[in-house]
This record gives sequence, C-alpha cells and structure tokens, in this order.
Amino acid sequence: MSTLVLSARDSATMLRRSLRHMLRYPSMTLMIAGIPVVFLLIFVYVFGGTLGDGLGGAAGGRHAYVNYVTPGIILMTIAGAATATAVSVAMDMTEGIVARFRTMAISRASVLTGHVVGSVILNLFSMALVVAVALAIGFRPTATPLEWLAAAGLLTLLVLALTWLSVGLGLFSKTVESASNAPMPLMLLPFLGSGFVPTDSMPAGLRWFAEYQPFTPVINALRGLLLGSPIGNDGIVAVAWCVGIALVGYLWSKKLFNRDPSR
Repeated sequence: MSTLVLSARDSATMLRRSLRHMLRYPSMTLMIAGIPVVFLLIFVYVFGGTLGDGLGGAAGGRHAYVNYVTPGIILMTIAGAATATAVSVAMDMTEGIVARFRTMAISRASVLTGHVVGSVILNLFSMALVVAVALAIGFRPTATPLEWLAAAGLLTLLVLALTWLSVGLGLFSKTVESASNAPMPLMLLPFLGSGFVPTDSMPAGLRWFAEYQPFTPVINALRGLLLGSPIGNDGIVAVAWCVGIALVGYLWSKKLFNRDPSR
C-alpha cells in the first residue's frame, strides 16, 4: 500500500480511539455540549427581554435577542470544545502513550489527525444541539440553502483553526490541569465582541478591542448569512483570521510534536 493509504488507515484508527474516549468519558462531552445551551437559555429568558429591546427596530424583546445571540453562542460552543481537545492531547503526552506510538510503525501525523477530526465531530454535534434548542425557543433564520452552506463552511474553517490551536496548547502544556486552563480565554472572546451586545454600546477602549479581535467578524458574517443583515467586509476578514489561526496552530503543533522528547 502507498504511504498515503497507510497514513489514512492509521488516522482512521486514531479517530476511532478518540471517539471511544469521548464515549468512555461522557461527562466532558456532555459539559461541552450542555454549557452553551445553558448560556443560551439564561441570556434569552433572563436578559433577553431587556437586551432585545435595546437592539432597536420595530420588533424587540426575547424574539429579537434570540436571533441576535445565537451566532455568539455557536462560537462559544466551538471555543469550549477547544478545552476538550487540549486536555485530550495533554493526557496523551503526559501519560506516555505517545512515546509508545513513536516506537510503532504508524504514521506520526495520524496521532494529531485523530484528535483534530474527533474534535470536529464533537463540534458538529455540539453546534447542532445549540441550533436545535435555539430553533425551539424562537430562533428564525432567513438563510437560503446557499447561505446555510456558506455559514457551515465558515464555521468548519473556524473549528479547524481553533482545533489546531488547542492541539498546540495541549502539546505545550506540562500538565493536564494547565492544558484545561490554557484555552479558557477563547471562551471570553464572544463576550468581548459582538456576540451578546452591539460593539457600539461599549466604552471606547473596549469597543476598539471588540471590533478588531478575531471572533467579531466571524460572528457578524455568520449573523449576516443566517439572518440577512449586512456583512460588508466581515466575511473576508473572518476567513483571513481563520486561515491565519489555522496555519499558525498547525505549524506550531507540528513543531512541538516533532521536537526531541528528551528536551
């Protein structure tokens, strides 16, 4: 068999291993999928009436706010899954299994590929759950099939970007505990952007950060695709951020994984 076929076979094996870990330890999987749903319900039913009225327009209240906040919650879901990826990678690196893999006749790239693809599947499940709950409580997207496809492509690109970044964080961390904390700042970015309130309602310094951090253009582009609001150049900026983060995360992860383990 060719090298490519062997690599694909080894990657499939590592993916099965990753999925079995998720099933064997479901608490983290359920937490990652469940916490964004809890946030969605809290923000819509506790704060939605007031925040929705502040959005302007003829229709306000919870109905307006669930449409506004759902894209931000979806990005929070992706950021939360990064924690699971970092922890999973750190566990492999600290418990010695990777040292065993290095002595076996398997593709070195398959070890990380299994984690990445497994994380993508976890993200898809979590995002589907969030969207289902959002639809149940009043989220009403107006997207065409083509716009849904574009939104799915943008989210997949962001998932890959944050997954490779979290793989690097897991490889860089010396302990599982530090790996669980390293991706936490990603969870704050939707709050410090346009995920929950418009950036023009923020103080000047915070508004500058909110408008130029990577999650804001992704949220704005996703909101525009799903709800028909203007996108402007947010789509291009969002793709540029995702490609840049993915490239940096991939190269960093590859360098860390291939370093001399004795160092």
